[in-house]
Amino acid sequence: MKFTLSWLKDHLDTEASLDDILYALTDLGLEVEEVSNPAERLKDFTIGKVLHAEKHPDADKLRVCKVATDEGELQIICGAPNAREGITVVVAKPGVYVPGIDTTIGVGKIRGIESFGMMASEREMELSDEHDGIIELPSGEVGDRFVDWLAEHDPAKVDAVIEIAITPNRPDALGVRGIALDLAARGLGTMKPAPVEKVAGTFPSPITISIDEDTRENGCEVFAGRLIKGVKNGPSPAWLQDRLRAIGLRPISALVDITNFFTFDRNRPLHVFDADKVNGNLRVHRAEGGETLVGLDEKEYTFSKGQVVISDDTAIESIAGVMGGLATGCTHETTNVFLEAAVWDTIQIAYTGRALKINSDARYRNERGIDPGFNMDAIELATRMIMDLCGGEPSDVVVAGEVPDTARAYKLDTDRVQSLVGMEIPAEQQIKTLTALGFVVEGDMAHVPSWRPDVQGSADLVEEVARVASLTKLQGKPMERTQAGVPEVILSPMQKREQIARRTTAALGYNECVTYSFIDRKSAELFGGGSDATMLENPISSEMSHMRPSLLPGLLQAAARNQARGFMDMALFECGAVFHGGEPGEQENILTGILVGRTVAKDIHGESRGVDLYDAKADMEAVMNALGAPTKLTYNRGTNGWWHPGRSAKVGLGPKKVLGAFGELHPKVLAEMDVKGPVVAFAIHTAEIPLPRKKSASRGAVTMNDLQAVERDFAFVVDKGVEAINLVNAAAGADKALIEDVRVFDEFIGGSLGEDKKSIAVTVRLQPTEATLKEADIEAVAAKIVEKVSKATGGELRG
Repeated sequence: MKFTLSWLKDHLDTEASLDDILYALTDLGLEVEEVSNPAERLKDFTIGKVLHAEKHPDADKLRVCKVATDEGELQIICGAPNAREGITVVVAKPGVYVPGIDTTIGVGKIRGIESFGMMASEREMELSDEHDGIIELPSGEVGDRFVDWLAEHDPAKVDAVIEIAITPNRPDALGVRGIALDLAARGLGTMKPAPVEKVAGTFPSPITISIDEDTRENGCEVFAGRLIKGVKNGPSPAWLQDRLRAIGLRPISALVDITNFFTFDRNRPLHVFDADKVNGNLRVHRAEGGETLVGLDEKEYTFSKGQVVISDDTAIESIAGVMGGLATGCTHETTNVFLEAAVWDTIQIAYTGRALKINSDARYRNERGIDPGFNMDAIELATRMIMDLCGGEPSDVVVAGEVPDTARAYKLDTDRVQSLVGMEIPAEQQIKTLTALGFVVEGDMAHVPSWRPDVQGSADLVEEVARVASLTKLQGKPMERTQAGVPEVILSPMQKREQIARRTTAALGYNECVTYSFIDRKSAELFGGGSDATMLENPISSEMSHMRPSLLPGLLQAAARNQARGFMDMALFECGAVFHGGEPGEQENILTGILVGRTVAKDIHGESRGVDLYDAKADMEAVMNALGAPTKLTYNRGTNGWWHPGRSAKVGLGPKKVLGAFGELHPKVLAEMDVKGPVVAFAIHTAEIPLPRKKSASRGAVTMNDLQAVERDFAFVVDKGVEAINLVNAAAGADKALIEDVRVFDEFIGGSLGEDKKSIAVTVRLQPTEATLKEADIEAVAAKIVEKVSKATGGELRG
């Protein structure tokens, strides 16, 4: 939204400086984006008088001038054809910046003769495109500032232009008067009265108007207009042209310029038809589809079914609320004009404008919302201006539909400012603020003005009061303590557990990812999802149609994107929710990590190898240990279909209590996700890990033992299908008090053992706590180990 300072002062009686106005606008929420202030860039130019001028001895087109300035007589060389003795000029002395040529004037020599400044043209000072000669002033005292002379004789050329950003909820600020109202409420001036004098019609309008029944709802609520005959259309007056040019509009003719003026002055788009080109009467209706219209921008538009248009008895003549038609547009030959003002449905305007790809000032305002209560006043004010500038005789006003009733009131609770905003504002000041903004306060009810569609509740009243009072006055205050001492930790056990899981995984060298909870159906089906229960009703795109059943799809997609950019080796993890159904209880939080590629980069001193399931197992166990999982876990087959069937395992506290899984991912899954292997992964159900029975702020005491430990090796021959973990658990259970650790150190398959047998060798570490072990004690434990393993696995000690 652009406007000039003088335009603002037409509505606001103020002595505030430009800087104060700019600060207040931004503080009120009308953020200033740009300011063009000619007075600032012209402040160093002064008035001078040419005392003498003669031809340059070495250049036919240059003249050496003696110029009287506030610093005495200066010699200035000038090439303008009108440089002559006796004229009053504008002087830029050395050190003055000239914006039109982007140069700072200095002392120089031109063809051997020194020059101490320049005499400026209008283009050099960015006042106009005129550059045929230097400026000749009809009056002026030597040494006076040129900007002061302009302010007195041609103020439009030093008028500051302000551009502000408008948020969608403030359509009232799309008019200069609405902006002035905010500034007046802030205390930067008082509003000037804007009386509406009704213009009496002298004859019935020969053009009638109507709204189709199916268009009244969600189309056009009121359509009003009147004929003005005998107008003389031509150029608009200089003041109006200057204002339109200042905000970037091209003056066209008085009739069109008047409608543009009201668009910006009062946020009231209007339209004028050349009445002699209208065939019959005007009708607001919905297009059947397929009709065409050449707009005022000389482009042809084809309408879709349901779009709202204005037609006469023969054809469509205007795109309702968006743009008029070229056929009935006003020209300099127009003598009879039909002035129209209407209130359109904002959604309908946006729908039509977007479909036809039209961006006009009328559409911009109508789709955000204009003041419906000003509709009939706008007809009267525009009629008066047309008659003042173009003459003419008005008809009676014709109206179709009714002005919508926007009356509403909300309770004003003056104490809510303190609770909602944290500011202390006296009740009388709150009422004064709302009254200044156009609200009518009766008792504890505040009636909202028709031009404020954004105010929809009591909280909005508080916002208006706080906005005008200035939120910069808010002071930070510490919250009162409800109890002495250190406050209790507010994180739940699960939140703390997820925090530990994230930190531990990151410490292992993984990079955390945060992916969308939505994935495509095909990826969801790869990981056991993709059902209708997890399908979104209104997905963002076809690639985000389902809630994710696992974190692996998002991580694999991230890996594929990295590999496409040349990053082949990576470690990624995510902690987040997965969804097994559409109900609230059918979701859980999981930690998932993947390793892709090789363990380390190629190096002459190190060994690079592809990642394997033991890398994933080690990382998973490290995270579980940090989360407090029991040290003795079971590892079982039977993982889900996206894992490699022979290189993966479930981890738990038994066959039914599953805590997670690890292993290689199935090659078919990697091929579908376009990820180059090897890829191993682990997933932990963080909520399934049992919580500690006792809660303590400190760690337990370290247990030290000065008795020597003993290690013994055992090799057992078992069936090929026996899992090593079962053998290890059996050995460890032989004497839980004495056996500290059991680990596998060798496996042998085939050979003399036969095809169906294998040998598993383990080391058992015995740690006494009361006395040093004797050989008999060791033999007794060894016998128990052999017995336990034989019973659990069916194996026998290898000879």
